[in-house]
Amino acid sequence: MKIVIEFYRTRNADDAHAIVGRETKEAANTDDAIEVARQLSQTLDMPQRPDAMTITDANGATLYCGVINAEAANDERLQP
Repeated sequence: MKIVIEFYRTRNADDAHAIVGRETKEAANTDDAIEVARQLSQTLDMPQRPDAMTITDANGATLYCGVINAEAANDERLQP
């Protein structure tokens, strides 16, 4: 399925969102889409590191919306 991933920064004071990246990719299912998005959050050249993301399908329905845990992603990458 075709997915659209939006990466954004949030401001705690008022929960404002600033989109720092957007990508369109293919994924087999929602779990695959989340994994693709997590990998992209670490490898894409964006003006700032995103702290959250939203994944939608081709029709605009939200499949996933959540915080990106950069420390967990780095820990996973360091393990053999």
